[in-house]
Amino acid sequence: MPARHIFTLLAVLCAVPATIAAQSAVTLRATVSETVVLSVAPTSSASNVQVISSGGNTVRLTFPIDDTNDPVIRVPLLVRSNTSFKISANLDPAIVEVGKVMVTDVHATGALVSPNVVNAVEVNGKADLAQPWLVITGPRVSIGGTLTSPNNALELTVLIHLKPQPARGLIHLTFVATAGSLTP
Repeated sequence: MPARHIFTLLAVLCAVPATIAAQSAVTLRATVSETVVLSVAPTSSASNVQVISSGGNTVRLTFPIDDTNDPVIRVPLLVRSNTSFKISANLDPAIVEVGKVMVTDVHATGALVSPNVVNAVEVNGKADLAQPWLVITGPRVSIGGTLTSPNNALELTVLIHLKPQPARGLIHLTFVATAGSLTP
C-alpha cells in the first residue's frame, strides 16, 4: 500500500470522529421535588402530649384534658425543606378554646441549615380557631443532607395555652406542612 493511501486513511480516521463530536449535543434536564418534612424533636422534658404519628409532612398528637386549669401544649417541631414551607395546625374537637398560641424558640440544628431562615420565620396564630388557627411560614431550611440528617433541620417550639375546659377528654392536634415553590 503506497504511503499516500496510508496518510489519506489516517486523515479520514481522525477527521470523522472530530466531525461527529462537533455535530453532537447533549442536553441534560432534571427536576427537583419540592419537599417539606415535619417531625417531632426528641425532648428531655416530661410531657403529656402523645405523638400518634410523625414524619412525612404531617404530625398527629393527642393531649388529655383532665383538669380545669389552663392546660399548655408544648410541641418541639423539626422542619426540613428544600423550598419555602407553610405549617398549619388544627385542633379536634373544634370546641376547644385556645387562649394563646406562640412559637417560643426557633433555632437551627446544625451547619446545613440556611443561615437566614431563623430570622425569616413568620407566625400567625389566632385564638378564635378559624381554620387554620395557626400558620407558620418560612423560606428554604436545608442546604444539604438528607431527610433524616441531624444537622439540617429548623427546630420550632410551639406553645398552645388552652382556656380552662369544662369537660375532660382527649384533644387531637394535627400539624401539616406544605411546600412552596423552588422557582420565584
